Amino acid sequence: MAVEIDLSGRVALVTGGSRGLGRADALALARAGADVAIADIQLESDESGDADRYGALAQAARAQGIVYTEATVDEIRALGRHALALKCDVTDRGQVDAAVAAVADELGRVDILVNNAGTLDHVAQLGDQSPELWERDLRVNLTGAFNCAQAVWEGMRARGWGRVVNMASVAGTLGGFGQASYSTTKAGLIGLTRTLALEGGRSGITCNAIVPGIIGTEAFGFGNAAMNERMIRRTAFRRPGQPEDVANAIVFLCSDLASYITGVALNVSGGIELFTF
Repeated sequence: MAVEIDLSGRVALVTGGSRGLGRADALALARAGADVAIADIQLESDESGDADRYGALAQAARAQGIVYTEATVDEIRALGRHALALKCDVTDRGQVDAAVAAVADELGRVDILVNNAGTLDHVAQLGDQSPELWERDLRVNLTGAFNCAQAVWEGMRARGWGRVVNMASVAGTLGGFGQASYSTTKAGLIGLTRTLALEGGRSGITCNAIVPGIIGTEAFGFGNAAMNERMIRRTAFRRPGQPEDVANAIVFLCSDLASYITGVALNVSGGIELFTF
């Protein structure tokens, strides 16, 4: 018996979709049949520069032309799907509410939420962690996911169907040396995931977390080469994963094939959490 994933008729909202995992997630959902809205603090056509306050990776992406929000929307439309690009700061609840309203106006509703927006540039041991960046990471990585989930929640409950996928990290399950703020927020996302799974189950809503390991995104390329190699050697496969590995898992979790899976923190990590030597 052939097993097929068909998300036709579903509408997905992917945050942090300008590049990397978010871009791959948006494209994979569209290839499975969904219409997709991409929300990000950076759009190619936006020259305001206010995204610079979100850190070194955002600035580097802008400087190197690695911002593909509107280009990804064009790719999705070329597949015959409806798509929408939205500038949205997930830490600003007013902007989140406006984005969700815009998706409803243009695409009908939000059936699928992928909370991918996040920061990954605050690297320092505890004594040198910046209180300002700690607070920023909490706002973006954790409160941002809460804002987006709460904004779509009542609509999903009213329709009796919804999928929420939160992007965690092995830093949240294993800890991260020099990543106190990042690992804390990613661990918090797993707690949020399990709570939403409990609260949404009787309304037809599932909530799961993806726990990526070393994935070959642009952010990985910005990292320290020696440290990257050490992390790769810790994986069972001795290689980084690809964004599509994460995206494919998300598509599955958003499909009816995964209708009895909720509250799961799914490792897509190449076995980095295993004991290797």
